[in-house]
Amino acid sequence: MAVVLLAGGCAPAPQQFVGPTMGTTYSVTVTQLPGGVTRERLQGVIDDVLAQVDRHLSTWNPSSEISKFNATRSTMAIPISPDLRAVVEVSLDVSRASGGAFDITVAPLVRAWGFGSGQGADRGPPDPALLEELRAETGYRNLVLAPDGHSLRKVVPGLELDVAGVAPGYAVDQIAERFERLGVRDYLIELGGELRGRGRSPEGRPWRVAVESPVTGDRKPYALVEVDGMAVSTSGDYRDFRVVAGRRVSHEIDPQTGAPATSDLASVCVLHPSDAYADAYATALMVLGPDAGMRLATRLGLAALFIERDHSGQGFRERSTPQFERLRRSLD
Repeated sequence: MAVVLLAGGCAPAPQQFVGPTMGTTYSVTVTQLPGGVTRERLQGVIDDVLAQVDRHLSTWNPSSEISKFNATRSTMAIPISPDLRAVVEVSLDVSRASGGAFDITVAPLVRAWGFGSGQGADRGPPDPALLEELRAETGYRNLVLAPDGHSLRKVVPGLELDVAGVAPGYAVDQIAERFERLGVRDYLIELGGELRGRGRSPEGRPWRVAVESPVTGDRKPYALVEVDGMAVSTSGDYRDFRVVAGRRVSHEIDPQTGAPATSDLASVCVLHPSDAYADAYATALMVLGPDAGMRLATRLGLAALFIERDHSGQGFRERSTPQFERLRRSLD
């Protein structure tokens, strides 16, 4: 959501697909169609994946699988689809790796601070007693995936899941994998700012993606990366924020405190072969902040860029891992 595409040069017109989805939009570019694959078939793949994700993973769809799971108060194991299993596996993996900085069970806390489906007029901070009550029914350790992955259960009855921090990236991954099976080798898929690219652009070079400067209302590029077989995800506090008691607060909730994450971080960009993992890790690093986040990214070998606000008046300062720098290109 904080990434811009850069295009340039003169080349044959690629196949492009655009449309609305998940309260946002998607944009898919395929440099050329493989033999025997029609434009209509690729559109069918896109439509099928997006419908499948809505059916299983959308908390805005009251009849979706995840909405029904959230509505039940049972702590018995419930059979789940491969889609829900996949996003839960990614989520729990990133939760464990990040010490709980990423957590798909914090939806009640997100709403309490006025984000997500709790979005509304600016208001004061939630009552501390309410936050403690909500925290008692959150926590990734209260979600148990069966060893065979076929069922899921809550440890506490009020547990809810919100996979908005994984589902867009997962949808991108699913489209990419189905394209691969059809022999599509040169594509760029974008959904709500989540991207994954492979092969060559219509200009004949690897896809180039610009990371936005983290300034509210300003869509200038800050850094440029080249992607081939990689996904790009950015998390930041400069788009989705509220003013609470006169203070700007981020939509990124720290599961450890039940409150919005606070640090000088303006945004984090992560590149990873999987967009679902890139999406989840970008959130986790944003919550951890620049110091702990950089330590985790270094330990895991993530390609990550941290953009921090510089209160000396110089705008921003940055940190990045060597893996990110290997993919970085000059903006000139």
